[in-house]
Amino acid sequence: MKNHSLITTLKSLTGNPRGCVYPEPLWGIPYNLYAPYTSIFMIALGLSDRQIGLIVSISWGFQVLLALLSGVVTDKLGRRRTTLIFDILSWSVPALISAVAQNFWYFLAAGIINSVWRITHNSWSCLLVEDAEERQLVDIYTWIYIANQIVGFVAPLAGIMIGIFSLIPTVRGLYLFAAVMFTVKAVVTYRMTTETRQGVIRMHETRHQSMFSILSEYRSVLRDLLQTPRTLLTAGIMLVISISTMISGSFWGIIVTEKLHIPAQNLAVFPFVKTAVMLLFFFLVMPVINRMHFKIPMTVGFLGFVASQILLITAPDRGYFILLVSVVLEACSFAAVNPFADRLVVLTIDPRERARIQSILYVGIILLTSPFGWIAGTLSVLDKDLPFILNIVLFTTGAVLAFLAGKASQEGQQVGIKVN
Repeated sequence: MKNHSLITTLKSLTGNPRGCVYPEPLWGIPYNLYAPYTSIFMIALGLSDRQIGLIVSISWGFQVLLALLSGVVTDKLGRRRTTLIFDILSWSVPALISAVAQNFWYFLAAGIINSVWRITHNSWSCLLVEDAEERQLVDIYTWIYIANQIVGFVAPLAGIMIGIFSLIPTVRGLYLFAAVMFTVKAVVTYRMTTETRQGVIRMHETRHQSMFSILSEYRSVLRDLLQTPRTLLTAGIMLVISISTMISGSFWGIIVTEKLHIPAQNLAVFPFVKTAVMLLFFFLVMPVINRMHFKIPMTVGFLGFVASQILLITAPDRGYFILLVSVVLEACSFAAVNPFADRLVVLTIDPRERARIQSILYVGIILLTSPFGWIAGTLSVLDKDLPFILNIVLFTTGAVLAFLAGKASQEGQQVGIKVN
């Protein structure tokens, strides 16, 4: 195991990739402790389903604006400083507000402030990859996913504490713990990193420009983006992943409990299996497929997603085995597709305009993803299978886009453009 390529990469990380990857569990552990209980905590404090939905909708509205501004802020303040400031603002502050929340207005304030994570997501992504070695990108993203999967094993601890201390005081305590840990993570990341080379360039170029002046330049950036087929193919893949993730996250539990009649108390085993399978895939399979051109694992991965959704909608009543196979297939497909998709984003974006291009892509993805919550909900009312039939269409589209992106990359290599 000590000679395993992932272990070797983890040990050999230096500079900003090391400073971003190593502290990641400091965010993942507290988040995974309180996240499953956020909605029921709100309900316990007297909020209605409609009020919770309103908070989500308002938060998404702010995310569109902040995603648009994220490139400007990241360029003006620098990747490192932006990440420190907005990590604390978007995660530590809302956690403190939620810890003392009494009614709807507390949670609305926390939701709006949390929307600022769209800025730190952009700056942190730049900080992670801009000075990284290209050959390590898939392994770097794999470790980010591993960090966020491993911490999922601590989630049952929150259930144990709720059983001992009851829901409200436990979740308040978890939010306080999260506020401290989020702050520690932000400070540790700041101390372990330096400003990226491109970050220094963009800070120098924009130091005398106003935010409105920089925003006015988005038109030319957008025009260049629309004239870059490889980036558009990558954006399409990102959109497929975004919509399908929202659909699965919102409606998987509904089809499993209401159509397959799996008791709610038995659902916890499936995320556990999914996490275990993904970790095994990352360590046993990823080192092999990492040596392949991304076209093969991504195309096969999307087709694996299609198979998992077909098994899900054709599973018999209480069909535990078929459902388990579907979950295993989905876990393997996720592990095969997502790290390569993240790497593809890095390699197909103009590094000189990374922050602004990413902000435009994030805005587009948010706007195009948002209606699918309502669309999938309407389909689910008609038939519990329909949201996942929509997923099948999306994943098939993803396979086609991955194949085309791979083909474009290989043609680019023949003329000296390296994207593999």
